[in-house]
This record gives sequence, structure tokens and C-alpha cells, in this order.
Amino acid sequence: MLDGGELDVLTGDYLAELTMLILGRDRQRDPELGYARTFLRQLEPCLGTALDRGVRIVTNAGGLNPAGLAAALGTLADRLGLPVRIGYVEGDALDRPGTLTANAYLGAFGIAACLDAGAEMVVTGRVTDASLVVGPGIAHFGWTRADLDALAGATVAGHLLECGAQVSGGNFSFFTELPDGGRRPGFPLAELHRDGSAVLTKHPGTGGAVTRETVTAQLLYEIAGPGYLGPDVLSRLDTVTLTEAGPDRVRVSGARGTPPPPTLKVGVTRLGGFRNSMTFVLCGLDIEAKAALVRAQLTDAIGGDGLEFTLARTDRVDAVDTETASALLHVHLSDGDPKRAGRAFSAAAVELALASYPGCTLTTPPGDASPYGTFAAEEVAQDRVRQVAVLPSGERVDIAPPAVTAPYREEPAAGPDEGPVFEAGPTRRAPLGMLVGARSGDKGGDANLGVWARSAAGHRWLRGWLTVERLRALLPETAALPVRRYELPHLRAVNFVLTGLLGAGAADSARFDPQAKALGELLRARVVDLPTELLDEPPVETAGTGEKAATQAGQTAGTGEKAATQAGQAAEAGGETATRPGEAAAGQAPTGRAAAAELG
Repeated sequence: MLDGGELDVLTGDYLAELTMLILGRDRQRDPELGYARTFLRQLEPCLGTALDRGVRIVTNAGGLNPAGLAAALGTLADRLGLPVRIGYVEGDALDRPGTLTANAYLGAFGIAACLDAGAEMVVTGRVTDASLVVGPGIAHFGWTRADLDALAGATVAGHLLECGAQVSGGNFSFFTELPDGGRRPGFPLAELHRDGSAVLTKHPGTGGAVTRETVTAQLLYEIAGPGYLGPDVLSRLDTVTLTEAGPDRVRVSGARGTPPPPTLKVGVTRLGGFRNSMTFVLCGLDIEAKAALVRAQLTDAIGGDGLEFTLARTDRVDAVDTETASALLHVHLSDGDPKRAGRAFSAAAVELALASYPGCTLTTPPGDASPYGTFAAEEVAQDRVRQVAVLPSGERVDIAPPAVTAPYREEPAAGPDEGPVFEAGPTRRAPLGMLVGARSGDKGGDANLGVWARSAAGHRWLRGWLTVERLRALLPETAALPVRRYELPHLRAVNFVLTGLLGAGAADSARFDPQAKALGELLRARVVDLPTELLDEPPVETAGTGEKAATQAGQTAGTGEKAATQAGQAAEAGGETATRPGEAAAGQAPTGRAAAAELG
């Protein structure tokens, strides 16, 4: 990102729910740790470049110990002979007895305070992912807590950037349509504007693509209803509109914000016990009977408590080799006793090798159990958390909570008139993914599954066809779960929240896909009756990158549009109002290079 073009701010998102568990275990072993050490290794070869180019760096790599990472960064800078002004934000850590970690998701105003005080690098603990982008926006544009629409727009930009290349073609349903086939998607950047709108793009010459569909996919990632909750603003995703603004350029605008809730989300991790897994290969005939024999034998050997069996029917009829003739029986054991979950379990499995079903073999050797954790989302009142910005001078500044909050109430999605209902006509059997894209992910023990249509007609069909009942039929493991369905008409999308699909979180789940990342692709692979009229529509064209360099070269003189990029990660917070010459607000000249100089 530093070598590919101009930036104002480079951001890096290092914290996931599972990461907090890992950092918690690290800090148990060594109280000086608890931060993402990979960040130090990644920064060392490029810190000088960032300082030379005036690019500020904002990261949540501080994890459980932002002060520790700030000190380590100071040591690194001294060793490299590169003086750097470092600020950090703390106050997210909470005292919750019986937990491994408990951290409130802080907002962006602490980051902004550090930047306002001249920090060239800002380190945080657990802030919301979007705060890494919102903070530079606050510092650059001078937004206050009353600028709810601008904060909402910047939050949307931050959400789009938080997973890096996912918004520029990474993990994209239609990756085969990307100019480079998805081989090396470039990291995205956002040209952020005073009103909170942004243009999502990427550096010229990088792979992947930034299109309306790649942006839609990331907007649908790990969300719930139309109201996107944050500590500084509630952003209405159903008001967001996406407009193609040239090759690899998508304008994201229209976000509306309302006061944030009176509480902050608290991510709580606990050690759940110990876990072990063994996998049996079942080849040929009588697969179900072979699996039943293993179940009975293992239950007799170690008892049934905590045992979980999953039979994956990967076998084919009349297969010509062992692998395609075989099913896999995955056996998981969770227990509070590391000995029972360890060698007692794995040895009992291996000892069946000569005393069980014909052809008995395993893919896993005997081994000890591993500790696992659970994740839960709790709440704390905003005014019970003391957010502190530690400025480069060492001064500690308390960040006041929002004075105006509002309890969140789910409301129907706002959107345009959808026009006539899609009239069913002739159909033919085909995979659902011929008509729709999908993106799925984990939110604690829940999963979300966003599905979008590729055309207006496809959307009219999708909203009437993909009901909760039909989703449960297509994904049988959701049949007994509470499922919430939300519509996002501006995105031609519907989103489902599958409550409890992942148990107590990804670290605790024994699913084959413990974070539900592949759930959307499973749905797209289901063969259903699709309208022939829609299947015969011309394919959607995915914008390429060939014209990007020429397009940006023509805009260089007017790029006051610097912005926030991320996740590999980059964020620019820049141009006053215009993204191209001639687009400045009335009475203002395009800012040109001034914005970069002002922020950098």
C-alpha cells in the first residue's frame, strides 16, 4: 500500500473474536505480551517509508496491551533510528471475574485525539473495526458527535475496508469473472469526504476489482439487521447506495446515522475446557453400519459425555479409487479433564484399528487434548467505561461518552419501491449460485448469511422466493434454529441471522466450517428450480483494472479525495469534498494536494 500510490492513513485490523482468546493465552504465559507481535515484524521494513511519505498508521494490534505495543514500537523506532510520535488508546479492558478476557468495543474519538495531538502512529486495544477509519475522519474533518450522518458514512467505509481484499475481489462468489481470476486482489482504499460519503477503489496495477458487487458482498459480511450498531453512531445500512464511478471505483453514499445505543458491546472469552478430534476413514459398502459400530465401540470405551460424531458422506458409488469410495467419520470430544479428552480418547480410537469395521483406518495420530475457549457478547453502559487517549507527549486525556444515546429498536428496512412482483414462468433446475452471490460469517455463536441478486428482476424474484422456510429446507442444519430475515433493497439483498449455529463461538464449534465462512457457498451450490427468464439474462460484467491507471492519472491534479484504507491494510482520510476536479461543493475549490499535505 505504501509503494502503490498516495495515502494519508494506513490502517491495520488485527483483532477477531478468536484472536482475543489467543492473546489472552499469550498474556497468561507472559504479562508483557497480549498484543499482535506480527505487526512489529510487518512494520519494521516499512516504517521508514511511512514516515518519509507522511503516512500515519492506525492499528488495533495493541489487543490486550496497547501500552505494551506502544513501548515495543518505541524500542523498534529507536533501534532503526527513526523517531516517531506514538499515541495509544486504552480503557477497553474490563474486570469480569471468571473470564479470560473482557473488552468493550470502543469508538473512534480516542484515535482522533491522538491524531489531533500530532501522533504519526496510533495503537489501540479493542475498538470497533470501523473506528480505525472513523477516527482519522474525525481528526481531519473536525466532526463532532452531532455529525451523525458523516460518522455513519465513515463507519460504512470502515466496515468495507476492515477485511482488506474481501472488498476488492477476495472471497468473491464470482471470482472467475475478475480480470485476474482472483489470483492476487489488491488491497482497497477509500477516498473519504466531509459528508461521510466515500469512493472505494484500489491502487492502479493491482489485481482483483472494485465493483458494485464486490462492495455489496462486503457490506453484507457479518451484519445483522439494517441498523449497524456502533459506539459513536447507529448506521442505517438500508440507506446506503452504491454507484459505479468508473473502473474500479464505487461511490458509497447516502448513509444515515442516528444516536448510538447507551451500551457498548463487550466481548468476553472464557476457557471452555479441552478438546480432541480423530477421523476414521470408512470405505466401500455399509458406510452407515460402519459408522454405527465406531460410535458404539468408542462410547463403550470412554463413555458418551462430550462425544460428538459427524459423518461426511464424501463417498461415491462404484468409485475406482479408495479416496472417492470413502466417507469420513469425524469424532470430537470436549471435556473439562485434559486426560480424558487427551490420550484416553485418542488411544481408544487408535486401538480400534484391528478390532472394528473392515478397512479401518484413521487420518489422525493419537495426541493430547488442546484447550479451547468460548466467546460471548455482553453489554456495559457507555458511561461505565473510561476511554483514555494517551498522547505522544504522555498526557492522558479522558474521552467523554456520547451525551445523546437512544435504545436500538429494529425497524423495517427503508428502500425504494420494488415495482411489480416477479411473475413466475418456466423454470429449469440449476444451482442457486447461477443467479445470486452470497457472503457469510460468524458473530459469536451466531452466523449471518447475506444473499444478493445480480439484477433488478433477480431481486424481485429473490425477495419473494428465499423465505426463512425455504432457507431452512435448503440448509437442514438451520431447521431448528431461530432465524431472522432482513431486507436491504438498495443492495438487492436479503440477510439472514442464524442464531446459535456456532454454539459458543468459533473456538467452541465442532462444525466442519466453524466460522460459517463457507455457508454462503453451500447455499449457492444447492440445485433448485430457477426462472428460465433470469437464467437467460446477459451475464453481469465485472469491471476490470485495465483503464484504472489512465483514469487516475487524469485525476491526479484534483485528488484532494485522500481516504482511509485498510487491512493490509490502508485508510486514507482526505479530500475535503471533491473526488475529482469540478465536484467540489458550491463555493469551494477542489482541494488538490492540499488535503494530503494537511493530513499528512
